[in-house]
Amino acid sequence: MGHDALTLADAWSVLGLDGPTEPRAATAAFRTALKAARPELHDGDEARFRRVIEAWRLVRHEDAPASAAPMPPAAPVIVLTPLQAVKGGTVTVQLGGKTLKVRAPKGLRSGDTLRLRRAAADGADLTATVLIRGADGLSVVGDDLYMDWPVAPRTLEDGGRLEIETHAGPRSAWVTAGQETLRLRLKDLGLPPRGKRTQGHLFVTLKPCDDAPSAAEDLLDRFTRVWTPDRLAA
Repeated sequence: MGHDALTLADAWSVLGLDGPTEPRAATAAFRTALKAARPELHDGDEARFRRVIEAWRLVRHEDAPASAAPMPPAAPVIVLTPLQAVKGGTVTVQLGGKTLKVRAPKGLRSGDTLRLRRAAADGADLTATVLIRGADGLSVVGDDLYMDWPVAPRTLEDGGRLEIETHAGPRSAWVTAGQETLRLRLKDLGLPPRGKRTQGHLFVTLKPCDDAPSAAEDLLDRFTRVWTPDRLAA
């Protein structure tokens, strides 16, 4: 279908439906399609995510007579970085010719919605869908954050203590000699709890890198940073 405007038939197809159905089934189909299209998941992408939202907009208004009311503007999407999702804050949204400042609470997930008060051309409220896009070396899947961290091959072979720089500051982890699973879980460093969603975790994939410090070099570096000449002389 490319990027052309959706027809109503296209919209049903995007939602995985053959045609009109009862509202509860249509809503369930939309939620399923939106979840599958989330860019942080393996098969999702941003264009598909927006396409699902556009399809849902068409389906919801299919019964409105053409003369009754004009079609509302396309549902806006608020794009957040993983760090914005963790910390919350103010984000900028371009809507038509207007620039809006929106307060995003911490703990939002892709697919969540925010109300934009009086954002429509007629002064009505609009509902925006949240999209979390990977940035700053972080990606998001569900409640959890993911990142890569370089590790010396020797450390992976022999084991040892690591210090990993995370968005929440340095965290220590231990690698077992010959460890087969090259992914560590740092508890409670994912997205914060919100509503029924629980606190997420940070998963760190260890990437062998010849330029990364060994466990011994890492220990020496940390010792040097802690025991400065001033402290040794005290």
